[in-house]
Amino acid sequence: MQIVFGLLFHFIGGFASGSFYVPYNKVKGWSWESYWIVGGLFSWLIVPPIAAWLTIPDFISIISGTDSTVIAWTFFWGILWGIGGLTYGLGMRYLGMSLGNSVLLGFTSAFGALVPSVYYNVVPTEGKTSFSDLISTNWGRIVLLGILLCLIGIVVCGRAGILKEKELSEEKKKESVKEFNLVKGLIVCTLSGILSACFNYGIEAGTPMAEKANELWKLANPTATTEFLYQNNVIYIILLWGGLTTNFIWCMILNARNKTFGDYTNTSTPLKWNYLFSAMAGTIWFLQFFFYGMGESRLGNGASSWILHMAFIILVANLWGILLKEWKGTSNKTKITIGAGILAILISVVIVGYGNALKP
Repeated sequence: MQIVFGLLFHFIGGFASGSFYVPYNKVKGWSWESYWIVGGLFSWLIVPPIAAWLTIPDFISIISGTDSTVIAWTFFWGILWGIGGLTYGLGMRYLGMSLGNSVLLGFTSAFGALVPSVYYNVVPTEGKTSFSDLISTNWGRIVLLGILLCLIGIVVCGRAGILKEKELSEEKKKESVKEFNLVKGLIVCTLSGILSACFNYGIEAGTPMAEKANELWKLANPTATTEFLYQNNVIYIILLWGGLTTNFIWCMILNARNKTFGDYTNTSTPLKWNYLFSAMAGTIWFLQFFFYGMGESRLGNGASSWILHMAFIILVANLWGILLKEWKGTSNKTKITIGAGILAILISVVIVGYGNALKP
C-alpha cells in the first residue's frame, strides 16, 4: 500500500509541475520577468513556510538547531538550482511545453539520479549509494542502463524538434509557441536540465533537517509504523531561498534593463487577473515538491523517487503540449519521433525503478 500511495503522490506532484506554466499563458501585458518573479515569490517565499507551519509546527526550531554547514550547502544547491529554474521559463518560451519539458527534464532526470552517486564515491557516506556501487552490482548496472536510455530519449526528442523546425513555416511554428527557436531552446533546456538537478542535491544536503523532523514526529507518534509524510517540507524553506535569490536578482536586472518596473502598477493591463494567475502558477509550482516529499516518505529517497517524479512531469507536460496543439501541422514521422523519444524516457524510468527495487 505504501508503494501505491508513493506512486499517487508522485503523480500528483508531476501533474502540478507539468501544469504550473499554463496560468502564465493567461497573463496579459506583462513582460516575462514581471510575471515570473511574482509567481516566484509565491513558489519560493510565501507558500513554503505556510506548508511547513501547517505540517511541522516546530520547523523554525529545527532550522535554528541545524548545523550551519548543512544550511549553507542546502542554500548553495538552491542557488544553482535557481539558475536552472530561471532558464526553465526561457526553455518553455523557445520550445514549448512538450519538446521543452522532454529535453529539459530528461537531463534533470539523468543528472539528478546519477550525480549524487558520484559525490558519494568521493565522500563515502553510510546508507548512500556511490557510483562504484552502481557499476559493480547487477541492480546498479540496470539503473545505469535506464539512465543511458533516458539520454537516448532526449536525443530522439531533439531530433523531433529538428524535424519540426524543417517542416513548419515560421508562422505555423509560432501559432502554438510564439517565440519558437530550436537552437536557443536546446541550449537553454540543456543548461536548465543539468542545473535543475541541483534541487535533488539540495534535498540530499538538507536531509539532516528532514531526519530531525521525522524523529520528532515519531516521538510524538510512538505507534506509527511509517515515516513522517511531510518531513521534507522543512528542507524546502532553505533550498528555495537559494532559488529565490538567483531569480529575484535576475528579474530585477531585466526589469531595469527593459524598463518594465511599471508592469506591477500598469492599470492598462488586467492587474488583478495578472497577479492572480501569477500567484496560481507559483502555488501550483510549489505543490510539485510538496507531493514529491510525500512520495519520497513512502518510496524512499534516491534515484528512483527523483526519476519517477521527472517521468510524471514529462508525461503531463506532453499531454498539455498535445492539448495546446504544439505539434499541429507536423508530419506523422515527426509525431512518431517525438512519441518514441517520450516513450524511451518513460521506459527508462521503469528500468531505473526496477533496478532500485533489486537493491538489497
